[in-house]
Amino acid sequence: MLPLTMIRKFTGQVSKGAVGRMSRPDASLDPFFGVNPMTRSWASMTCTAALLLATAIPAQIGSEKAVPTHLADGAEFSTSLPSLLGHGARMFNANWTAEDGQGRPNRKGNGNPLSDPADPLVFPRNFNRVSAPDANSCGGCHNLPRSGGGGDIVANVFVLGQRFDFATFGDVPDGFVTKGTTDEQGRRPLLQEIANSRNTLGMFGSGYIEMLARQMTVELQAQRDAIAAGGSAALVTKGVSFGTLARFGDGSWDTSGVTGLAAPSLASAGPSSPPNLVIRPFHQAGAVISLREFSNNALNHHHGIQSTERFGSGDTDGDGVAGATGSDNEATTADVTALAVWQATLPPPGRVIPRGTAVRTAIMNGEALFVSGSVGCASCHTPSLSLDVPTGGAPGWIYSEPNPFNPSGNLRPGDAYVQNFGSFAVDLGSKQLPGPRLPVVGGVVRVPAFTDLKLHDIMTGDPAFHPEALKMQAPAGSPAFFAGNTQFVTRKLWGVANEPPYGVHGQYTTLRESIQHHYGEASSSRLAFLALSAQDQGSIIEFLKSLQVLPARNGNLTLRTLTRGFSGGASSAATMAIDDVGSPVAWPIVIGG
Repeated sequence: MLPLTMIRKFTGQVSKGAVGRMSRPDASLDPFFGVNPMTRSWASMTCTAALLLATAIPAQIGSEKAVPTHLADGAEFSTSLPSLLGHGARMFNANWTAEDGQGRPNRKGNGNPLSDPADPLVFPRNFNRVSAPDANSCGGCHNLPRSGGGGDIVANVFVLGQRFDFATFGDVPDGFVTKGTTDEQGRRPLLQEIANSRNTLGMFGSGYIEMLARQMTVELQAQRDAIAAGGSAALVTKGVSFGTLARFGDGSWDTSGVTGLAAPSLASAGPSSPPNLVIRPFHQAGAVISLREFSNNALNHHHGIQSTERFGSGDTDGDGVAGATGSDNEATTADVTALAVWQATLPPPGRVIPRGTAVRTAIMNGEALFVSGSVGCASCHTPSLSLDVPTGGAPGWIYSEPNPFNPSGNLRPGDAYVQNFGSFAVDLGSKQLPGPRLPVVGGVVRVPAFTDLKLHDIMTGDPAFHPEALKMQAPAGSPAFFAGNTQFVTRKLWGVANEPPYGVHGQYTTLRESIQHHYGEASSSRLAFLALSAQDQGSIIEFLKSLQVLPARNGNLTLRTLTRGFSGGASSAATMAIDDVGSPVAWPIVIGG
């Protein structure tokens, strides 16, 4: 494993990071002040973080800022890693206030100006559950089983509602498109039509997920680049097929045979403009490339906090917070790096294997059925994918900022900021990070997330549920946008058991319900499940119940790499397991053997 260091991409210099000092401890600078004890326990390594901020400013008497200090440009490279993670935790758990710049009087949640600038989003229009701002804190939604996790149905997001200024559902049209009453088609939409209600997913292990998507994208692009005019190639990466990409005789691109990728990843403007084939692992419909993009989007959408890298300096939203330098920043570039890195280094989920022969036998049977071809769950919920060391590249478990595939409005490798300060990197496997961590075995890290990171149609044919009203990858207001959506990225099942509810909409209260509503491409697996005996169905449920975000007190859990197990299953992945009283368990085990 590489040491925990900040790596400067362009100079090759490596620095351990500097430790700043304050005259006295101050609870207002504690990154976990007000955070529940479980969160504090696993993240205690960062308890001094806010005392180490590069731009530390003494708290002012009477100040009600949730984040009283911000990281100056480049400070992520002179700040210790514990300090940086602590600042990221503070950004994630901050209950933003007007003094921080919370709110966006002159902007929509998608970043565009209001449809009606004469009616700004100030009290009592400063919060709106559908069109947002709709949350005080990231942790207000991402909190199951603790900060950084999933959310109760009360935390559902009304995705695409943010294209409205302030949704009202009024009977009398307000005279503006996407102000409050009227959509792009001139209709007055119902609650079920104005947005897609989506359940909040957890971020545990998300650094590994982003790095998988990056490596898979690079491999797909290499296969694309080898296609000559008139030729074609199968797109396969890490054992996952994305169909076939072809070129016509004139060199233009034919993406009709490509599967599992979002429309923006297939766009082409001609022979010299190939589809980028970027895998977008975040958002349930595969719309977001990186944790950084996710964070920049959420800061503005949900909280009305504008990052400098996306909106520039100055008061860009009319809330009176200038965002130029120092304490007036709403979110600096270094702040966003800290926020992204904190999420990236959240520990991956593991397994909870209750004591008792009957339940352990059921879990083993359920896992065998899950990964077997007879039921077919693992055809999409791939038990594990591998991060490796590409030729001439960094190991896949070295998370870096920025993501090379970031869209505009997010820090990118060619930006002046990166040229001036470098890129940031952290070893996701370091024992210095909150555990557990996935080990390097044989030059690879197996990531047991139970996903293929592909888009699949899982709704078509379900008599009890209609497609989502809107397709978020299509241009807003277009026919494709209003045609609806049935495709979603295969749900990562690690951690699923203690991040309920289930379904993309969060309207299933049990895992069984979710399985019973697998239609479209998953219909055969649903039918195979329903054909099982009650005992075998229950065994699959017990297996899924074992996939959990581990309690914080198990941060130093011993990693056990197992070579014995189920054919074609997760046996070659690292299994991090405890029993129901928190003791480490070697899994799978021989029952009675």
